Parts: sequence; structure tokens; C-alpha cells
Amino acid sequence: MTHPEYILTLSCLDQRGIVHRVSGFLADHGCNIIDSAQFGDAQSKLFFMRVHFSLEDASVGDAQLRSDFALLGDTMQMNWQLHDAHKKPRMLIMVSKIGHCLNDLLFRYKSGLLPVEIPAIVSNHTDFYQLSASYNIPFHHLPLAPGASAAAKRAQEDKVLDIVRDCDIDLVVLARYMQILSPEMCAALNGRAINIHHSFLPSFKGAKPYYQAHDRGVKLIGATAHFVTSDLDEGPIIEQDVERVDHAMGPDTLTAIGRDVECVVLARAVKWFVEQRILQNGHKTVVFR
Repeated sequence: MTHPEYILTLSCLDQRGIVHRVSGFLADHGCNIIDSAQFGDAQSKLFFMRVHFSLEDASVGDAQLRSDFALLGDTMQMNWQLHDAHKKPRMLIMVSKIGHCLNDLLFRYKSGLLPVEIPAIVSNHTDFYQLSASYNIPFHHLPLAPGASAAAKRAQEDKVLDIVRDCDIDLVVLARYMQILSPEMCAALNGRAINIHHSFLPSFKGAKPYYQAHDRGVKLIGATAHFVTSDLDEGPIIEQDVERVDHAMGPDTLTAIGRDVECVVLARAVKWFVEQRILQNGHKTVVFR
């Protein structure tokens, strides 16, 4: 018999007895813990926890589990979420004219390596219409003219948000979507939009970072996946990685290497998000790998 499985994530002020009370609650409700991780941050004084468990008592339903835990959550002033572990999150991908991250995510999705549903792809260009069609994923072309007015940009973003709402999107991934989102858009997607930045933040921001890196003679290049905020490229960092390079490599070689790193870093961040492994800690993240 297959039992329902859940993932509980929570954060609260660090205090004695949190693990004891959570594990006791689960035991009292006929639950079996499959894996658990926790972290106490001495700086923020916050405690973070992720518990994957199965519900083995058929007399305890989903509604009772949630309502009963809400009482414990209120008592300990927890910020908590209870996720169905078998439900695949619904992901919207946004892309412009550079498609390596899009192609990588679609391959991982199709091969079962990334447990998501992708009901839509949005782009301000038409370059990847055929790629989307080959995966049988609806493609939404929402163009933005160069130098578009704030009103035109807001109208385009409203269409994106309509798709987010209509498709019941859990996560928006900016897979090299080369448009700056408005503060209003960032607020609407707070905590559920991930961007891949083509450099090892905070170095080499802006255009052509690999050319900047080449001009500086760097020995490491990298990529950064982070949550989207209204502070450009300064959202909480989820994952980073680097590759070693040398003086013999030109900017085109650095770009090719960098794109491979971007794909891997973004895929990790997305996978950790859909597995409920990322908790925000102010301007930082806690990632239970």
C-alpha cells in the first residue's frame, strides 16, 4: 500500500524543543519520518527545518493534518508550509534569444530528471517556438519593442501574470530572459522566481561579463542562480559554481564554458526548489541538499 507523502518546511525563532515537538506531532498523527534536516542560524536567531514523511494512519486526513499542525505552528510562531511530495510543481520558463538553459531544462524535464510540469514557455522573441512545439509545450510570444515605454512593459508583464494565474504556476524560471522585471512584477513573483546570472556574482555585472572577465585575465568563471527581487541581480543566492580557465582561452571559449556552468547551476536551483529544499533567510537562503 502506498501512503501519502508530505514535505514540511518551517522557520521560526530558535528555541528549545522544536525538533522534539515536530517529531512528536508527526508520531502522534501516524506519520513516519523518511528524512529530516535542520539548521539554527546564530546570526539571525532563526531555526529552519525540512521534514519528508509519510502519513501511515488512514484515519488521519489531509485537512486534519494541516489544521492540527496549524495549532502547533501558531504556538511556536512558525512560518510553515506543508507540500504534497507527489505533486509536481508547475513551472513557467521565460527566455529571450539565448537558448542553452531552456534546452537543458526541457531535456531534464522530458527525461524525468526534473520532476515538474511545464504548461507554458514565454518569450519576447520567436526563436524557440519550434523547440517548444517539439516538446508539445504552448509557446507565448509577448514582444517588447526596444526602448518600450513603462506602460507597454507593464502591459506585457500583466499578460505574463495572466499566464501565471491561468496555468496555476508555482515557479517562474528566467532562463536567460534578457528583460529587467519591474518592481511590481518582482513583488508579484516574490519567492517563486529564479534567475540565472551569467557570472559569479557579485563580479562582472552587466553586459558581456565573459569579455570583462577575459580583459581582466581571470582564472575562474562561474554562474549564479538567485531569487528575483527588485534589486537587480542581488536577490538571495541559491547556487553558484565555477570553472577554471587560463590565458590561452579567448572570450568565445569562456562563453561556451560559462554556458555549460549556467545550465548546471540553474538546473540544481530549480530541482532544489521543486523538492522544497530552499528556505529564505533574509537576504540569504538555507538549502537542504
